[in-house]
Amino acid sequence: MVESAMNVDRPAASFQPYLLSLFRFITGLLLFQYGVAKIFKFPELAYFANIPPLIQAAGWLELVLGALLMIGMLSRMSAFILSGEMAFAYFLGHVLKTGEPVLLPLNNGGTAAILFCFACLYLAVAGGGPTSVDTAIGRQRASRDEEPQFRQAAE
Repeated sequence: MVESAMNVDRPAASFQPYLLSLFRFITGLLLFQYGVAKIFKFPELAYFANIPPLIQAAGWLELVLGALLMIGMLSRMSAFILSGEMAFAYFLGHVLKTGEPVLLPLNNGGTAAILFCFACLYLAVAGGGPTSVDTAIGRQRASRDEEPQFRQAAE
C-alpha cells in the first residue's frame, strides 16, 4: 500500500518545480490585475472609482511587484512585501472596514486577501521556480563564476 503511493508521488514530483513557476506567474498576474484596475481604472469598476491614497499606494505595489512576480524577478522580496501588504489589507480593509471588528472572512469579504497573503508568503520562502528571471540570472552568474576555474585548470 505504501509502496504504491510512493510510485504515484514520484512522477508527480518531477512537475513540482514547474508548477511552482506557474503558481508564481498566476499569483503575480492576479495581483497585477488589481493594480491595473486601481491605478489605470481598467476595467472600470465602481469600487475603484475614487480610491483614497492608501489604496492607491497598494495599487502601485500590486502593479509593480505583481509584474515582477509574473516574470520571476526579485521573486522572494516581491512576494514578501506583497504578503505583508495583503495582511495589512485584510486587517485594515476587511476586519476594521465598518469600524467595529468583523473577524470572519465570510462576513468581511477578506477571503482573497488571506489567500494572497499566504500564497505570497509561500513564494517568499519557496522562490520563483525554474522558469524565472531570478533562476536565469543565477545560472548566468554560476557559469561566469565557474569559467575562470576551468581556464586555470587548462593552463
